Amino acid sequence: MDAEIDAIERNDTWELTYLPASAKKVGVKWVYKTKFNENGEIDKYKARLVVKGYTQEHGIDYTEVFAPVARMDTVHLVISLTALKQWIIFQLDVKSAFLHGDFLKMFLLSNLQAM
Repeated sequence: MDAEIDAIERNDTWELTYLPASAKKVGVKWVYKTKFNENGEIDKYKARLVVKGYTQEHGIDYTEVFAPVARMDTVHLVISLTALKQWIIFQLDVKSAFLHGDFLKMFLLSNLQAM
């Protein structure tokens, strides 16, 4: 959990503010996962902070969903081009990824200290 909170703070993911009287907040929760190595032994424990999006209603709290994910067709195309052009592929292990986009609307989450 400490590594996740450090990454959130380091990337200036949010800022603390007061909840306006007319606003509705969205809760957050920790999701824990145990990672195993190739021998089936426990390698590490991971924690992710996720938003309880299931508390929102379509058309009221949001109007569209956007999840940037690479399609397998695109992955196959890139690998094919790499083989054709004899390029080198590097694999990266990303500890935490943050999308850099601007929200057009304020998004209010419950405070982590209150958890």
